[in-house]
Amino acid sequence: MIQKKSCDACEHLKSSMKLMANHLLDVANGLDEESIKQAIKNILDAKAIFVMGAGRSGLVGKAFAMRLMHLGFTSYVVGESTTPAVHKGDLVIAISGSGETRSIADLGAIAKEIGATLLTVTSNKDSTLGRISDTVTEIAGRTKNDSGGYLERHMKGDYTLLTPLGTSFEITSLVFLDALVAELIYITGASEADLKSRHAKLE
Repeated sequence: MIQKKSCDACEHLKSSMKLMANHLLDVANGLDEESIKQAIKNILDAKAIFVMGAGRSGLVGKAFAMRLMHLGFTSYVVGESTTPAVHKGDLVIAISGSGETRSIADLGAIAKEIGATLLTVTSNKDSTLGRISDTVTEIAGRTKNDSGGYLERHMKGDYTLLTPLGTSFEITSLVFLDALVAELIYITGASEADLKSRHAKLE
């Protein structure tokens, strides 16, 4: 039986939104521009782009792959039944907060063996995925594996229960990748009409 409490003024909801908004600002101000420039080059140079992630990170990846398709890139989601094989010259984008999710790390290693370029979006550039990647874009965020130091964080006012498990990384990576799409729109000169022309008509 789930214990229920009244919402009252929904202060936890508001606090969580403010916490995530402030975190987004901090991440935006601390981004490594060189790694972003390299990530953009990887995308523009790729023959085809394959996006992968596990769990909620996988959903973030699907959203990004869709926008890449809207921009006219040949993009796929790893694991879908209609996704073709990866070849040399393709780009594989891995999204993993910890960089240690076994299934994604193993697929990243396979991509490298094939000769594809591996771009990883992670909170841990020194992870298994980070170490084998050609490009790493580091997105600060609490990952689902980050469970230690609760008392220390609480004393500093860092209420991690407002962003449980990997929420901080997932939301931040979603916003970052949508912002990356905005940069690609500017670079390629695409219009909203171009994006709409590739939007699914059968929904």
